Amino acid sequence: MSEIAYKIEHSPAYASLILNLRSQQTVLVEASAMAAMDTSIKMQSKVKGGLMKGLGRMLGGESLFINQFTAQKQSGRLYVSPGVPGDIQHYFIENRCGLMVQSSGFVACSDTVEIDTQFQGFKGFFSGESLFLLRATGRGDFWFSSYGAILEIPVEEGYVVDTSYIVAFEDTLNYNVEMIGGLSFKSLRTGILGGEGLVCRFSGQGRLWIQSRAIYPLLNFLRPFRPKKSSD
Repeated sequence: MSEIAYKIEHSPAYASLILNLRSQQTVLVEASAMAAMDTSIKMQSKVKGGLMKGLGRMLGGESLFINQFTAQKQSGRLYVSPGVPGDIQHYFIENRCGLMVQSSGFVACSDTVEIDTQFQGFKGFFSGESLFLLRATGRGDFWFSSYGAILEIPVEEGYVVDTSYIVAFEDTLNYNVEMIGGLSFKSLRTGILGGEGLVCRFSGQGRLWIQSRAIYPLLNFLRPFRPKKSSD
């Protein structure tokens, strides 16, 4: 289901989003994500929801400003490219269910969708990820992105995911961050020797999206190849 006509190309490695706006149709896009557009489309930069909500989005890894694109007297095409190479996923938000999205995962949405920030507290602190998640509510189209391909998992009762692979999940799911296997010497040894650490345990019913790659292992892999300062 989609109110805005769209197409996702070059997925999953270098996905880009193409939006076909009808006359007077509006879409909100993350700042600096616009790649190209027809001249029939007008852009405005706004702090949607006021200054406090804008600051909240900044805490969630997004920009203070959101760009608003509106097709004027005729339809127009808008090309959107996220900053990180990876996949793009569409989700239609309805009033019965909201969507929780990882920090910096927002790409675009209908102007009828509200984007707020939810503080994770110690869940985010201990997970090593952002202390804040984006929460999208209302009704309309929503697009989010990831590093790597996006995989959808239907959760019926429970599921366990490494914290660095979580992209988004429906807010009908409850979650807790914990050490894999629990807090014991055996589980700590298993996590350290097995290369695993903190995981997020989901419960309830809803959909969950994970990414096929995590960016932190890539950064650790590249670390030895960084140029080093000469001691001279």
